Amino acid sequence: MFLSVFDIFKVGVGPSSSHTMGPMVAAGRFLDRLRASPFHAHGLRASLHGSLAFTGVGHATDRATILGLAGFEPGSYDAERAEEVLAAIRATGRIEAPGLGPLQFDPEKDLVFDYGHALPGHANGMRIQATDAQGDVLLSEVYYSVGGGFVLTEAELAESKSDRPAAGPAVPFPFESAHQMLGMAEASGLSIAAMKRANELAVRSAPELDRGLKRIWQVMNDCIERGMETGGTLPGGLHVRRRAKGIREALLAERGLNMTAPHTINDWMSLYAMAVNEENAAGGQVVTAPTNGAAGVVPAVIRYWLDHVPGASPAKLGDFLLTAAAIGGLVKHNASISGAECGCQAEVGSAAAMGAAGLAAVLGGTPAQVENAAEIALEHHLGMTCDPVRGLVQVPCIERNGLGAIKAVSAASLALRGDGEHLVSLDVCIETMRQTGRDMNDKYKETSLGGLAVNVPNC
Repeated sequence: MFLSVFDIFKVGVGPSSSHTMGPMVAAGRFLDRLRASPFHAHGLRASLHGSLAFTGVGHATDRATILGLAGFEPGSYDAERAEEVLAAIRATGRIEAPGLGPLQFDPEKDLVFDYGHALPGHANGMRIQATDAQGDVLLSEVYYSVGGGFVLTEAELAESKSDRPAAGPAVPFPFESAHQMLGMAEASGLSIAAMKRANELAVRSAPELDRGLKRIWQVMNDCIERGMETGGTLPGGLHVRRRAKGIREALLAERGLNMTAPHTINDWMSLYAMAVNEENAAGGQVVTAPTNGAAGVVPAVIRYWLDHVPGASPAKLGDFLLTAAAIGGLVKHNASISGAECGCQAEVGSAAAMGAAGLAAVLGGTPAQVENAAEIALEHHLGMTCDPVRGLVQVPCIERNGLGAIKAVSAASLALRGDGEHLVSLDVCIETMRQTGRDMNDKYKETSLGGLAVNVPNC
């Protein structure tokens, strides 16, 4: 099993990796298929199902789908141009798809929110079709947005659930569980980061890897900075005030005061995470870590380490990200990082496990201590529901990232106080999360049909 660090950490656009980035990617894949087909299409249409329908407007799924059909991609998203293209599509009823010419598409009629039964493969399902001049279907494909910006066709999803081994590059340390990961670390004498680096170097050069890791952190840190400098109110109708700017100003004003409480460090961690998730909620550029809804946790832990921990060195940033990606890959492979599939335990819980592992690694933890840190962080998010008010990635998502970062740091610290021996393994914790998500009522899995979403006034 090999999931690249650049699969776990992807540069994209808010507010949701599964509901915004995923549909945009799916639409782009459909265009590729249409370009390769012998048919000459006259129009396009799409339908959103399950969680994509119930929270699609709040997550900008409709916009993302339309823009994806117009050739936009998450990694190179241009917000200003997107608004121009959307306005033109609404005015003309046509999409100018790259390499395909104009295609009929009326957003009011050709994009359907289907609130009936979800498609069978996953809670985040969508169907895209190309039609001829009479409206008959020429080409149709079902896509599933399975979390973190990952998209699978119906056939690919079935293949992933089969007993056949997944195809992938040959890597020197193909661990599929934490148990295997620790065994390989012990046998090789390497850290988790070193093994992950060796795996990455099987598919790309060292300069390419290092440039990519540097860019991931640059985008993360730029997002923190933008979030801390921007005030105002978030879009969507809840009138949620952006708080990061004011919190930062208050914390800077308190610096140097003898009466500052020790627990104020928690406010700094929350600040960094909330800055990212306010940017995400506003549709800004973020890095999936492993999702957009949980994008603030890992950057907040890194920024806490760099700014507040003596001896922290940017030279170790690669080790942090590689270690975190190894843990995120295990969670995705053996359970889920999708809120629509397993609730917020799969998003913020996974992110906290990744942040805890990365921090433990750069603070000198052994592989066993790193695994313990990830387990502690994930264990204490088990059962967490995903219940965004009005389907917006704002309440409770923004603050939840701050608390996830605090838990990650606490988990790393606690693990480093031990020797790595512990009762509940990370593998057991991941499997428990999977089972809990399977048993969780769909009302609490990113449908906004239960929890805070129905108990908090939506206006």
